[in-house]
Amino acid sequence: MKKEPASSSLSRGISRGSLIAILINLFIGAGIFGLPSRAFALAGSYSVLAFVICGGLIGLIILCFLEVGSRFPGTGGPYLYARKTFGRLTGFQVGWLLWLTRITSFAIICDVLLSYLSAIWPTINDGITRTVLVTAIVIVLTTINYLGVRHAARVSNVFAVMKLVPLAMFVLVGIWFIEPGHFQFQPMPNANTLALAVMVLIFAFSGFEVATINTGEVQNPEKAFPYALFFTVALVLVFYLAIQIVAIGTLPSLATSSRPLADAATVFVGPIGAAVIVVGAIISTSGTLNAGLLGGSRLPYAMARENQVPSFFGQTHTKYHTPTSSLIITAVACWLACLTFNFVEALTINSVIRLITYAIVCAALPVLRRRPDTRPPNYVVRMGPWVSGFALLLCAWLLSRVSVAEVLQVSGAIVLGGILYGLSAIRR
Repeated sequence: MKKEPASSSLSRGISRGSLIAILINLFIGAGIFGLPSRAFALAGSYSVLAFVICGGLIGLIILCFLEVGSRFPGTGGPYLYARKTFGRLTGFQVGWLLWLTRITSFAIICDVLLSYLSAIWPTINDGITRTVLVTAIVIVLTTINYLGVRHAARVSNVFAVMKLVPLAMFVLVGIWFIEPGHFQFQPMPNANTLALAVMVLIFAFSGFEVATINTGEVQNPEKAFPYALFFTVALVLVFYLAIQIVAIGTLPSLATSSRPLADAATVFVGPIGAAVIVVGAIISTSGTLNAGLLGGSRLPYAMARENQVPSFFGQTHTKYHTPTSSLIITAVACWLACLTFNFVEALTINSVIRLITYAIVCAALPVLRRRPDTRPPNYVVRMGPWVSGFALLLCAWLLSRVSVAEVLQVSGAIVLGGILYGLSAIRR
């Protein structure tokens, strides 16, 4: 394995079309195949409203990301923004926490993938079978990403197209079988319950921040990102609302279903429909795992370039221009997480950490506007401070609903990040 020193650069091999495909893979992944039932169990038919609220919040956050990110064309995403705006400690914590979300997301998505596979392979989650399959998935995706960003982007393009087809079929066929009586809007959930439903759905709408990590590998990022993000968010919100409406209207047992889309398709099409959804879920989750590993492996690389982790994380391959050490270590961490966590255990803590990192980026917008020493933005949000403030209020509202146990878990991760930062400072 040939490597270059940390000063070598990555290759700008991601086109605008490939960026849209990566975003589709990051947005539409495991969440939409597993969360309709979870959201419905919390908020009933008002889960449709929870989708709208969550989509609106993500839209505000994305506006902040666009302005803040347009000041920083390099690799790193939220880590780089926090590092340049609030200093080394905050930057390190954001990079560390964001890397943890990639690891836990990989475990969540892999769990959904195996859940849908169990429909055609019932013993897949038994002991050694699960371990062998998880190991094979990690090895294949690591190999694809090791061979260069262009290969990873091409694979992402294929997955993006293939995953939209079964979801579109689910909506276009299922809409004719909706039973209006399945929608019950009494009683209305209280604010706490609705907030919990929105918190759960954060996972389904998140992932876009991972694409910003790869800014240093995107062609003309200042033009590509606004177009790609607006297009993808609009597409995803329409898909999600339509899917939730069909799921509620066709599946009476939605609240208790572990494979809600497959079970709903069985109701209105039969076993063939369920098989199509199962295949679609396998393709969708595989594409998201690939895109997540692509972005997650660049975080330690970006931190190495800022001298906040050992320099070998910043080494790139002489031929493929991929951060090999960072990729392999991230892949091993994903593999261990898949064998340790399940869907429910990792879901909420993942959403909490994401909200914290989102809030820091939103807070950076007004701060950077008052800083004359920073690069002017290529994208300026109208009424930016108001957009930032409203997004921060919504993030605070959701975080105020977090349980004590979840606070302790996230606090433990932050304390560990502080210890790692201290060790990094001593090393420097």
